[in-house]
Amino acid sequence: MTEKDENIVNEEITEESKDEAKTSDKKNQKRWYIVHTYSGYENKVKSNLEKRIEYMNMADKIFRVEVPQKTVTQIKGGRKQEKEEKIFPGYVLVEMIMDEDSWYVVRHTAGVTKFVGSAKKPIPAKESEIKKIIHRSSTQTQKVEMDVKVGEKVRIISGPFAEFVGDITEVYPDKAKLRAMVSIFGRETPVELEYKQIQKL
Repeated sequence: MTEKDENIVNEEITEESKDEAKTSDKKNQKRWYIVHTYSGYENKVKSNLEKRIEYMNMADKIFRVEVPQKTVTQIKGGRKQEKEEKIFPGYVLVEMIMDEDSWYVVRHTAGVTKFVGSAKKPIPAKESEIKKIIHRSSTQTQKVEMDVKVGEKVRIISGPFAEFVGDITEVYPDKAKLRAMVSIFGRETPVELEYKQIQKL
């Protein structure tokens, strides 16, 4: 074999090993995976999984377990209460390097039903989607909930109609708004109001 031939073979071997390295890099890359859980068990799965990671020394393969939540403000009987609400009930996010061992630890955690993807091949979530989800849960998106019904009277506490009293005609809980009839200069006028602008009488 001439020196030239040897160089070509060596180059090919180098390229092959580079390709192999790339493949193994991809294999050993930490990615986010979405795990399906029994509804209402999300936080339990998070704590069970965190205990298993510690107990089975998997901290070098399973890095973070997140249950995305947002703060919801409820107004009941004129009193504000804040509670955490899950953004995706029934799902937990896990940042991990996927291999047989890490798959086994997550999949066999109490409360986990499956990975999102096919049974044998979990599909990693897109980094951009995960960033959005985590950003949504870190920004205090406050959804105001209020126990108001059509026919009830409310006092308006802010905005151009402050101090007026209205009768609720429609309620839009998903938008935290309602419509009320307010008597302005002796005329019944429909007004759209946000929950935070009113007080129940």
